Amino acid sequence: MNKSYKIVIGLFIALLGFLVFLEASKPEPVNWFPSYAETDKIPLGTYIFYENLSEKAQDIQPMFQSPYIHLSDSLKNGTYFFISNSIYIDDAELDKLLAWVEKGNQVFIAADNFQGNLLDTLNIEQRARIQTDDLTSHPQVNLVNPALKSKDAYEFTHNKDLMFFREIDTANQTVLGVANLKEENNVIKKPLVNFIKAPFGKGEILLHSSPEIFSNYFMLTKNNYQYVENVLAYINLNNTIFWDKNYKPGKVIHTSPLYILFSNRYLKWAYYFVIIGAILFVFFEGKRKQKSIKIIPPLKNQTYDYTRTVAGMYLDKKDHKAIAEKQIEYLLYFIRTGLRTDTGKINDEFYLTLAERTKNKLEEVKALFNFIEKIQQKPKISKEELLSLHKKISTFKQNT
Repeated sequence: MNKSYKIVIGLFIALLGFLVFLEASKPEPVNWFPSYAETDKIPLGTYIFYENLSEKAQDIQPMFQSPYIHLSDSLKNGTYFFISNSIYIDDAELDKLLAWVEKGNQVFIAADNFQGNLLDTLNIEQRARIQTDDLTSHPQVNLVNPALKSKDAYEFTHNKDLMFFREIDTANQTVLGVANLKEENNVIKKPLVNFIKAPFGKGEILLHSSPEIFSNYFMLTKNNYQYVENVLAYINLNNTIFWDKNYKPGKVIHTSPLYILFSNRYLKWAYYFVIIGAILFVFFEGKRKQKSIKIIPPLKNQTYDYTRTVAGMYLDKKDHKAIAEKQIEYLLYFIRTGLRTDTGKINDEFYLTLAERTKNKLEEVKALFNFIEKIQQKPKISKEELLSLHKKISTFKQNT
């Protein structure tokens, strides 16, 4: 890898690290998703309201499934509490819910949109009021009861449409709260109904068309928490509160085990950085590695096997003389190449030279070649003579 290549890689890694730093350090955008979940601390979560309700209510039971399932199990007495941007109650579920209310129980529903037959059953019609002479729409709310009514209306500082009940059954239903778009002096001069109580059998149904009043941002704005506390005055907190978690758009549904990583911005970018690093490692490290080289075994030395084969042939024929001659030839070859001595003339000078160039005595050298001369003169030799020749030659080589 040359120097310029290393510089390019270093700049790329530095740029990647800088981009990750910018992404991790920029402020979180405000999340205005209407989750209404008691675990969410976002503006439209209900974390603060649920904490306060837990301190005042004697018993709160979360309901994760449809009311139809819970009411089929003979739910005990109490108040079923719904908060959502939209509530859809089908006919079978509505029959179960109304039968439970008739026994003397209470249902509280706060929603922007009521779908299904609930409004038809209660003879109620819902509408929306939109600001026409301004770009922003800030509704104001208040209660009707003089003991709970505030001098100044409570205002939504965040832009939203106003949902209200246009027609109600005034003979049987009670108006508990009113609202309208922001007017001067924080006084609602043309009230629109947004909070009612409808008796049903021995129980009652409370409907509120502004679920945002239970949100974190509304309760933390000025003294708006007082309005929420006054709304709770219509609920018997001594009974069990059945907190609905089924209809909330912010209910937790995990579809992947990676939700833990992606739910945290820092873990998410650490995950991305690991993936990018792994890709870079494979790309650059793979270029440095050679392809696997096939192992080729060296050619096997067959000299030893060949010699054994030839020697075996001579032994099978019992041709001791031929084997002796081979050993003598090999000895002479050894003297010529290893000792650099001419073997053309074997005489006293030859014996003296071998004795000087080896550790053998002159008499031992002469005795060896005298024995070799006897072997060469015989047409045949015995096995014992062959072994004796082999020992003498081996002794000579060991002393060389």
